[in-house]
Amino acid sequence: MIDNNMVFSLWVDFIEREFLKTEFINMIEDGVINGATSNPAIFAKALKSPAYKEQLASLEGLSAKQKYEAVAIEDIKMAAIALRGLYDEGSEGYISIEVDPFLSDNTEATLQEAKRLFKSINEPNVMIKIPATEAGYPVMRELLSDGISVNATLVFSPEQAKKSLEAMKHGIDTFESTGGERVEAVISVFVSRFDVALDDIIAKAGLPTSLTGIMNAALIYNIIQANHTPSVRTLFASTGVKSDKLPPDYYIRQLYAPHSVNTAPLDTIKAFESNKEPPMPTLPIPKNEIEEYFESLHNIGINIDEVRRKLLKDGLKSFEKSFKDMLDSLE
Repeated sequence: MIDNNMVFSLWVDFIEREFLKTEFINMIEDGVINGATSNPAIFAKALKSPAYKEQLASLEGLSAKQKYEAVAIEDIKMAAIALRGLYDEGSEGYISIEVDPFLSDNTEATLQEAKRLFKSINEPNVMIKIPATEAGYPVMRELLSDGISVNATLVFSPEQAKKSLEAMKHGIDTFESTGGERVEAVISVFVSRFDVALDDIIAKAGLPTSLTGIMNAALIYNIIQANHTPSVRTLFASTGVKSDKLPPDYYIRQLYAPHSVNTAPLDTIKAFESNKEPPMPTLPIPKNEIEEYFESLHNIGINIDEVRRKLLKDGLKSFEKSFKDMLDSLE
């Protein structure tokens, strides 16, 4: 259950049409979630559902990307309408959609696609997901300047977070200086991929596992909080566990913090809800504790900056593959 006193937000990282018509609405009404996110991999899985058969049949003759956008726009709009009550109350209510990942190196193309998608969905509580790359930062700034909320995605490093913050603050300030009233942003810090990549090495060195993603996220959370920009929050992403050794809601509970969002798979949220033990605030983690942890990784030969760069590169490739696989299925 969302703890409004903590100002901790739980969003579901899942989109599928029948779900949006039923369980999604129930979860909002019951106070389980107050937002949602999507990505190419989620849509790739969703499109296998029979719920899309009739619409896809009506789109014969269109390109694969046109078919995808027609489906995605309808789903995102449906989610935005369901969440609109929360948004109007000022307490959350956002749904995210990602731009074509193959445009991540092209600032102008990303910007144009982002604006086109936002206009096509035509709901104010839509966040456009922009990869935190050199080409993406100017897009974040421009979108926020125009009053379009932004989700900076695939954030693995403090440097990415700082550059996203700089772009976001500039964009929000510009929007507000022209009389704009509400635009918001989140910085999506990916968590579990660190532990998948490093836990075997760490275990062999006799150190505790399943902590690198949390420590990295805690470091970035501290940077964002110190920036004192209320309209920008840390969003913890990639928070489904990848190991049977961990409780299903491990990353939600370990990253339970004020002024933050956790977007999690549906099964992870259900596990969190069924766990009757009240979550306790876990962040912020003191700077010296974080530094000591990363020093221990350095001492066993792990270069965390190299790991961050590799995870970003792999993440971009993964999103491209999911997007391509989805488009291939629509040919």
